[in-house]
Amino acid sequence: MLPELSREEILRYSRHLLIPEVGLEGQRKLKNSSALIVGVGGLGSPVALYLAAAGVGRLGIVDHDAVDSSNLQRQVIFGTSSIGRLKVESARSKLLDLNSDIQVDAFNEPFTSGNALRIARDFDLILDGTDNFPTRYLTNDTAVFLGKPNVYASIYRFDGQVSVFYAKEGPCYRCLFPEPPPPGLVPSCAEGGVLGVLPGTIGMLQATEALKLLLGIGEPLVGKLLLYNALDMSFDFVKLKKNPNCRVCGPNADVKELIDYEEFCGAPSHDHEEAFADARVDITASELAERMKINHIKLLDVREPHELEISKLPNAINIPLGQLAGRLVELDSADDMAVFCKSGTRSMRALELLSGAGFKKVRNLKGGINAWAKEVDASLPIY
Repeated sequence: MLPELSREEILRYSRHLLIPEVGLEGQRKLKNSSALIVGVGGLGSPVALYLAAAGVGRLGIVDHDAVDSSNLQRQVIFGTSSIGRLKVESARSKLLDLNSDIQVDAFNEPFTSGNALRIARDFDLILDGTDNFPTRYLTNDTAVFLGKPNVYASIYRFDGQVSVFYAKEGPCYRCLFPEPPPPGLVPSCAEGGVLGVLPGTIGMLQATEALKLLLGIGEPLVGKLLLYNALDMSFDFVKLKKNPNCRVCGPNADVKELIDYEEFCGAPSHDHEEAFADARVDITASELAERMKINHIKLLDVREPHELEISKLPNAINIPLGQLAGRLVELDSADDMAVFCKSGTRSMRALELLSGAGFKKVRNLKGGINAWAKEVDASLPIY
């Protein structure tokens, strides 16, 4: 039996009640419904805000990070006063301030194979607001095993994608991407950047799909992938089909339980570039500064040219990572070398490429030029 609306709720949701497709019964459905948001970042922020405003009765938010100043360019659920606070705690306060009639369950823990089923089990649907492949596959498989819709989205620079992966009615994420891309092939927003407004656009589309599913109206994006480009303001659609050989939702599926998704993807299940640090080949900024005082060491900057306008190190050679393989002849394998980028991810990939090409005296600057700015030269900005 659907819950009744109070007089205050009838006034709050009056614009919904005037829509025939929603009406009083639809608003009661929303009050009785629940949604789990995995990741309270660029996508999770608008999703959570609009679902709370719409009156979805119970929201779950999963994140294990703290608010950083670099989040504020796009994660609109937070403000300057949120910096340093746990994301789920700050977001929960904001959501309850927006709508005190709803329930917000905060899960300050990583979303893993060990807890995903427990966390997601009692929610009507899952919204994927993540930015890494291990959690993306985990979210998909969790939704398939629990028989729930997975409202998916991804963003990068000016481009976004949205779909509803629902194995009961159409394909799942693995039908489209049976295997993850090679580690490092697809850069994250932390590496490549994202237009601040883009996750707002895509997140609101995710929220729209969630409301359609919870209300049982319209045509959700089941079996369709929406492609959006902000530069030319274009929306395109790609039809998706269920893969009969899908290992998770196909008739002969052989993946019957949640697996180790970091091992499956060869990547960490969080978005920080520093996750790629490797003590065997790392050198800290302080160590590099001392080394430069006593020994000659070449500096190789593998960032993009426009990043040099933000910060740079004197006498560093700039060869963007994407050009490195074709420009190895410009480097001497006999030189001691420290390779760096913004925070450590691209430089680690460059080191792997250099090592494979016979460069044996290469170290990776742990934390990149941002670490240098923190530990050695405070005059450089951190970005």
